[in-house]
Amino acid sequence: MARDEEIRSAFVDGRPDPGRRVELVAYDPAWPGLFEREAARVRGALGAAVVGLEHVGSTSVPGLAAKPVIDVVLAVASSADEAAYVPALEAAGYVLRIREPEWHEHRMFKGPDTNVNLHVFTAGSPEITRMVLFRDWLRAHPEDRERYEAVKRELAGRSWRYLQGYADAKNDVVDEIIARADPAAPPRVG
Repeated sequence: MARDEEIRSAFVDGRPDPGRRVELVAYDPAWPGLFEREAARVRGALGAAVVGLEHVGSTSVPGLAAKPVIDVVLAVASSADEAAYVPALEAAGYVLRIREPEWHEHRMFKGPDTNVNLHVFTAGSPEITRMVLFRDWLRAHPEDRERYEAVKRELAGRSWRYLQGYADAKNDVVDEIIARADPAAPPRVG
């Protein structure tokens, strides 16, 4: 029950994504273009406040089945300083859904017209490093891409109380692959 409370408390409105089965679809070559559109929208809203912007997650890896959600990681000077970026992102149509000050000061927005998860971290966060390292490794190593997809497919067949359970269940294989990609990579925290 403690994990349920932790998940609910991270959602700005207290309502986490409801449990369900996860839908995985074949890689769609349109996904990089959707990222580019979102990147232009974020840069247009924030200008010089954008320290870094990357397409991450499964939709950023050609050939990998994925939930049809574009994951974007945005680096800003301080993700804890919401006044520096939240109003501008909201004016551009993004909706703040998650606030996790205890986990790398993570914030997550949903996109205005595309299924997007816009993750915000402070520039230099080890979580950004991990996301980009994982993406780059899967792009270059088909055996690990296939292993990761097999785990995702097995987990997608289950029902989840909250969607976060599916994400958490992938942590072991993600950690294993990241350790292979860079034995000196920072360990996952939280």
